[in-house]
Amino acid sequence: MKNRIWEIDFLRFLAITLMVIFHFVYDLKEFANVDIDYNLSPWKEVGKTAALLFIFVSGISSGLSRKNFKRGAYVFLWGIVITIITYILFPKTYVRFGILHFLGISMLISPFLLKINNLLLLVLAGIIAYNPLKGILWRNSLLLPLGIMYKGFSSMDYYPLIPYLAPFILGIIVYKIYYYPKKSIFPFNFHNPLISFISQKSLWIYLIHQPILLAMIYIFTFICN
Repeated sequence: MKNRIWEIDFLRFLAITLMVIFHFVYDLKEFANVDIDYNLSPWKEVGKTAALLFIFVSGISSGLSRKNFKRGAYVFLWGIVITIITYILFPKTYVRFGILHFLGISMLISPFLLKINNLLLLVLAGIIAYNPLKGILWRNSLLLPLGIMYKGFSSMDYYPLIPYLAPFILGIIVYKIYYYPKKSIFPFNFHNPLISFISQKSLWIYLIHQPILLAMIYIFTFICN
């Protein structure tokens, strides 16, 4: 705990908080028929901000970790588990390449990205963010990880490498410029044990928060009815 960088823990904590809020709104709409549209402001921005923060912080953390291959494989395997579970429960909109798949692959390739010159990384991030593959369709799902969809594609969670690798690369650049000494860039310390704990357990919170939210909604609906 003492060696953790408090502002990175805080950003991850913020991302987790926004994620739970967005998914709660999503669940209210999809499973409790509450008249609320998560595709409109401010909920749309809440969900997108949560994801972009996770990705950006993951890019920074890839420079701080010596076990990116192990971490990446572990996260990607959990992504596969999510795919299997959602395929069973929601066969039409199951998660084919969601945020865990994306983060897992990004961590796996991060050692290569860390070796690239910062200027080239910035150019690469710009190209990826521009998304030159946007609008291209393919005949099957093989190119979904690259952001190339097929006609009729639908998924409840989809974060392809293009364009979402861009904020991950920006996180790597920030690490290489500011966090390579592996310490806070601020002269003060706002370390909070609870925030650090939640930050450390972010993957498990991601995995269990939806079942908990759904259970709460169903229990509340049952009691009210």
